Order: sequence, then C-alpha cells, then structure tokens
Amino acid sequence: MLIKKNDVVLFQGDSITDVKRDHERPDDLGTGYPLMVAGYFGTMFPEMNVRFLNTAVGGDAVEDMAARWKKDCIDLKPDVVSILIGINDTWNHAGKETSESPAHFKEKYRRVLTGVSTQLDARIVIMEPYVLPYPEDRKAWREDLDPKIHTVRELAAEYQAVFVPLDGIMNSVCVRTGAKYLTGDDGVHPTSAGHGVIAKAWLDAVL
Repeated sequence: MLIKKNDVVLFQGDSITDVKRDHERPDDLGTGYPLMVAGYFGTMFPEMNVRFLNTAVGGDAVEDMAARWKKDCIDLKPDVVSILIGINDTWNHAGKETSESPAHFKEKYRRVLTGVSTQLDARIVIMEPYVLPYPEDRKAWREDLDPKIHTVRELAAEYQAVFVPLDGIMNSVCVRTGAKYLTGDDGVHPTSAGHGVIAKAWLDAVL
C-alpha cells in the first residue's frame, strides 16, 4: 500500500478536485472524490490515522497550480501528493488557432513534480486528465488533450508515481452509461456518480 500510518495525503488540481471546498481550510475536502476517498479509507483503515487535505483551485491550469505550489503543497509537508490537472490547459485553448505545445505543458508539470521529489521526498499519485464526448464539440478537444495525456503518462513513469489512467476509466464507463451520467452537460465536471468512479479508481491504484 502506498499510504502509511499517520500520513498526510494532499489532493491537488482544478475544479474536478476543488468541488466547493473552503479555500481557507485545507482540511475541508469539498464535496467530491477527495471526500469519498477519505471516507472509504478511514472506514477501511481507522487504525492508520491518515489525514487528508485538499488545496485544489477551480479553473487552474498547470501554470496556475505551479504558481501556488509552495504555499499549497510544499509548506503543508504532505507525505503523499495526488495530482489531477490538465483539462483547463486544453479548455483554455479550445476553438483557438494555436494551442500549447506538449513540450511546454511537460516543462510546467515537471516543475511541480520536481518540487515534490526534491523538497518533500513525498510519494506521488498522478491522475491523467480526461474528457467525455458530450457535448459534441468535446470530441474536437481530443486533438489537444491526447498529447497531454501521453505527457502525463511519461511523467508518471519518470517520477515513479502511482498512475491512475482516468481518461480510459471514465470513457470505459461512459460506453455503458453515457457521458451525462458521469459529467452532466459539459463532459468534464463529475456528477456524484462520476466522483464515485474517480474515487474508486484512486483507491484501486493506491491500495
């Protein structure tokens, strides 16, 4: 198991992880998958006394997350850092003629991972960004997002992180349920069922 007794586990990312948390309180996990993970883990392993924190910020791309990395990650001294980021790097370029290069995305993402490995020596969980094929224009996002997903996979291998293949998992469930069951009307933000899928994928990978 990745998590050890008395560990501090930090969730980082964008609105998929933020989910209405109180930004003044890192121990407020919001109402999404971080809360579900903490609940299930605490039920299964109460003797481990693991503390879960959430400092994700809605709307963040990788560069935004990197800018607040010291305050919202390093200074909290977590033992495990879980990151789900990248869809806003695609969303911010949707419909534009130019998009961010995979190399530039990788450089910014590597900056935060290097901080974790050198300043904290923390264990890392990396979740790949995802998009589901509803509404119709989300299908065109794959051209920009797929190279970023491959980049995230490369970084997970490079930093020996626990990897959660979330795009594949969410789209696999989507084949059976349809996209709206998991992400409502935008193909990105999870419903309660979508958060449940993410929480289960996280726990399966970590445990």
